[in-house]
Amino acid sequence: MQIALLEQALQMPDAYLFIDRLQAALELEKATRKHFYEIVEENRKMEFINGEIYYHSPVRLWHNEASGFIYQMLDAYVRRNKLGRVGIEKLLISLTRNDYEPDVCFWQTEKSKAFKPRQAQFPAPDFVAEILSESTAKHDRGIKFQDYESHGVQEYWIIDPEKQVLEQYVLENDTYELRMKAANGMVHSAAIEGFSIPVRAIFDDDENARVLAELWQQP
Repeated sequence: MQIALLEQALQMPDAYLFIDRLQAALELEKATRKHFYEIVEENRKMEFINGEIYYHSPVRLWHNEASGFIYQMLDAYVRRNKLGRVGIEKLLISLTRNDYEPDVCFWQTEKSKAFKPRQAQFPAPDFVAEILSESTAKHDRGIKFQDYESHGVQEYWIIDPEKQVLEQYVLENDTYELRMKAANGMVHSAAIEGFSIPVRAIFDDDENARVLAELWQQP
């Protein structure tokens, strides 16, 4: 997409004027982003997307359970194997233009070892899971998909809690490829070495509890 846009801009006879207008718009956007950093709250989910500040409504129960189940399994596995750090909900991911608060994310040790206790902004993760809702689905499948892809997030899970379906996207040659779309079966992570779980464990309480017990019992 970036190459296509660049080629399109280079064909414009007024390319320099276009760039001037673009730079002016981005400078104005920087001021809005600075304001976002000043007002962002610890107890309310807020994101900065393409110059706009978004305030998120409380989530439905199925959204909360899906994100919680993924976090519990991933955190148990990562902690036990000392693979890095897992975040949930309120960690602010600051990319070149936008700021997101993913539902669940993971950084490998190489990145996370530099994190500080009082740190409030974080680099692009290696893994992100977003739980779809009516208000976020457009961004999760659109802007965030493109942004995570462009910033090298190795693996992106899109979870539909209503249909109970997982979509697993893996970065290959700088482009996300759909590795799996399923309501059952095993999902094998590409970004988290050795992490494999049943898809049902994302949605079913009993299955989640069983998998958690197995993860903690692993040698």
